Amino acid sequence: MAAPVRRVLLRPLRRILTQIPGSGVASSGCRQLSVGLRVPAVQKPNDAVLESPSPWRLLGAVFVQRLAVISRDRSSIEKDFAELLKQTELERSLLADHELRLLEDAERVSRKQEEDYDSDEDSGQDIVTAQDLEDTWDQKLRQFKPAQRLTGSIQKQLLNSEADKKADRTCLERCLEDSLVLLVKEKIGSEDVWLLPQVQWENGETLRETAERALTTLTGNSIKATFLGNAPCGVYKYKFPKDVRTESCVGAKVFFFKALLGSGDLAPNKKGGHVWVSKTELQDYLKPQYLEQVGRFMVDL
Repeated sequence: MAAPVRRVLLRPLRRILTQIPGSGVASSGCRQLSVGLRVPAVQKPNDAVLESPSPWRLLGAVFVQRLAVISRDRSSIEKDFAELLKQTELERSLLADHELRLLEDAERVSRKQEEDYDSDEDSGQDIVTAQDLEDTWDQKLRQFKPAQRLTGSIQKQLLNSEADKKADRTCLERCLEDSLVLLVKEKIGSEDVWLLPQVQWENGETLRETAERALTTLTGNSIKATFLGNAPCGVYKYKFPKDVRTESCVGAKVFFFKALLGSGDLAPNKKGGHVWVSKTELQDYLKPQYLEQVGRFMVDL
């Protein structure tokens, strides 16, 4: 009678010990409960569904800018402000040596006019006054002829630049007081379009490398430019003409990169494949939507 009672009392403890791993207690005589949880099968990479390629073609474009060679004329506000600074500096500054000499000469002249003036003070001295020096400097200034400068009215008169005389926009030697931007003519479908130099992105290269290749692959190129950063300064998306548009290739996304011209130029082309234009002249070549995107990051330095 004692054995069955002991077995009944130890049965709950035996069930607990069988659930502890490493306890050494076998689960004989006890039913095992299994919880049926469905474990999802791990999907192998080969079984993944391949995504359809993007219908947009990726392009890298370069915004090559030639900075101004000479400074431009001041505006009316700039002239007034410069005059104000000049007057303020004059009022707050100390007298220069030449101005002190003018005062000394004026005092000497006033002493000569006095009755008790002793003429022996200036005996044997060849006196050159500060006013005599100013007269000499004025004569030299009238004889000096500064070099001609292409700004404002002089540029409009076309006195010094052959490129301006011929209105040759393929030449860099024009509009020296403005920044110029390089544009090239490309054929999209059956239409000739003016764009920034661009090429299609290829696998294994960064977008900046694509933009650099767009510049180096131009025909007759000897340009050396410095790229500003590795991130694009703008992006533009457009659709191809209907005659070349397909379901797998709807249009292009263009990523722009800035570069400053160091040296070199493109070889002249009879077909007029490139131009150097100022900010105000861009509207003569670029389409409105394209021009709007370019104008967002163009800074007229």
